[in-house]
Amino acid sequence: MRGSGEATPDHCAVEIAMEVLGGRWKLAILKRLLTGTHRFGELRRAMPGITQRMLTRQLRELEADGLVMRAVYREVPPKVEYSLTEAGRSLERITELLDDWGRWYRDTALKQTGGRSPAEP
Repeated sequence: MRGSGEATPDHCAVEIAMEVLGGRWKLAILKRLLTGTHRFGELRRAMPGITQRMLTRQLRELEADGLVMRAVYREVPPKVEYSLTEAGRSLERITELLDDWGRWYRDTALKQTGGRSPAEP
């Protein structure tokens, strides 16, 4: 983990998870990598809303936190592949649950509010 989670009390473990997984794209990147190893361009095409700069940044943070592994192959042109570490794979169930909840929320809660988030006035 980039920061030190050692000083965080046990009851604040969710803060540690949010520090590592927080950000708009990290869980989407992890979900994509659960299907296997991908090159940068493949990830970029799979998530058209993310900028190249943001994808690079999020991948670097996930790598620094030990969730993603980056493999560089010395060839022309250079080939870089991203895959999940064991710690990254441990998030499979969580990403599936969040994906299920997101679909439920989109299909149920947003329809009830006419497409607005229930928190919006």
